[in-house]
Amino acid sequence: MLKKLLYTSLFALTLSSCSDSLDDVNKNPNATETPLAPYLLTGTLKQGADLYWGDASNFNSSLLFVQHWAKIQYTEPDRYDVSNTSFTSLWNTGYSTLITDLNTILNFPESQANSNYKGIALTLRSWTFLLLTDAYGSIPYKEAGQKITPAYDTQKEVYTGLLEDLARAQSLLNTASGSVTGDLAYKGDISKWKKLVNSLRLRIALRISDREPVLAKQAAIDATSDAAGVLASNNDTFKFTYISSPQQNPASAWFETRDDFRISKTLVDKLYEFSDPRLPVYAQLPSDASVGKYVGGGNGLSNSNANSQGFAKTSKPGTYFLTSTSPAVIVSYSETLFNLAEAAARGYISGDPEQYYKNAITASFNQFGITDATVISNYLNQAVVKYDASNYAKSIGTQKWIAFFGQGLDAFTEWRRLDYPVLKAGADAVLDGQIPSRFFYPGTEQSLNGNSYQAAVAVQGRDLLTTKLWFDVK
Repeated sequence: MLKKLLYTSLFALTLSSCSDSLDDVNKNPNATETPLAPYLLTGTLKQGADLYWGDASNFNSSLLFVQHWAKIQYTEPDRYDVSNTSFTSLWNTGYSTLITDLNTILNFPESQANSNYKGIALTLRSWTFLLLTDAYGSIPYKEAGQKITPAYDTQKEVYTGLLEDLARAQSLLNTASGSVTGDLAYKGDISKWKKLVNSLRLRIALRISDREPVLAKQAAIDATSDAAGVLASNNDTFKFTYISSPQQNPASAWFETRDDFRISKTLVDKLYEFSDPRLPVYAQLPSDASVGKYVGGGNGLSNSNANSQGFAKTSKPGTYFLTSTSPAVIVSYSETLFNLAEAAARGYISGDPEQYYKNAITASFNQFGITDATVISNYLNQAVVKYDASNYAKSIGTQKWIAFFGQGLDAFTEWRRLDYPVLKAGADAVLDGQIPSRFFYPGTEQSLNGNSYQAAVAVQGRDLLTTKLWFDVK
């Protein structure tokens, strides 16, 4: 009952500024629909965005690993001094909330959820499983939600299963199959959901490309040849737009009461090297006006060394990311273009990888309000930015890393997969010069699902931050 009340409150609060309201459901002339499916969809989108952009899975872990952000105090996570209780949020929310509620929609009869609700639910469930396997490796997938102690599936099994799930989601989504309310991402625009499905299929194709190139090529072809297409403009970007407190962007909420993060020196230095106009968007000038330039914080420092950099002399993340209405971008048009560039570079699809690459950078600039054609052209024509066909992983990996700013989980995955840019652990980090390659499994898995956990670890490798996952071959 409490969960239903929470969804009801969330739905009412969030839709106060949206035209996609519960009234649309109440106007159904046949009176056969129940608002539960819209409630669940709204709740899943909000909680998924909070999870993806929140502290535990993003700016207090993965954003530190990829050196987008750094800690200026309480630096233990930035030094990788963490335990198996540090990464429980992604696991617990992913399984007990998101996947559970999405399965509820999938199990509804047609009278409660038409095929479009189910196609959206299957898409969001696939995205959730993708986040989980990218972070942990082997995970419960086939038996998730079916058994109290589900078996773990290997990462290969999860990725290939998700390709099948997304193909099914595509078949469920149809503009003629009924309307959808409670959709705070695409406002019930099924054509955009279909593009998202194909963009996720392309993402997974590249995840498996170094292990299963034949399957990866076919998946890339399937994704890009489907009539629905992939994300085709920044208007297609999959994001959740926040409103005012208490429904504000989680980074905004964090900085209202705390001051323990700075933009990373690694990223600031790279943006200066590239004369990148996104720097004033990504970072704030230090509050000490005498500094007069952007100064990033060092990653992996002791508390005393981090503090000594000076709170007033280092740059916080940009105000763009710290306002209450800052959107949680989850799958961007820019990412899709980078993926097309790589798919073309690998020979999976036709097209000019260099042009896709340029378009991807341009889309990222546009996403952050930089539209001056001369500024963009000057950036693209720099020797350090130009596409290198002999090392596409370096060109695409570096620029994708910059474009992914704020999206820690996916930036972390793509950095591990492409191995660019080259990052170095901080001076006081505790993993002997290594940067984490995965998240720990939650400690509760050992006590509550011990046999499945042990079987998974026996195949994948020890439950360590440094154990490489299946997709990460280098």
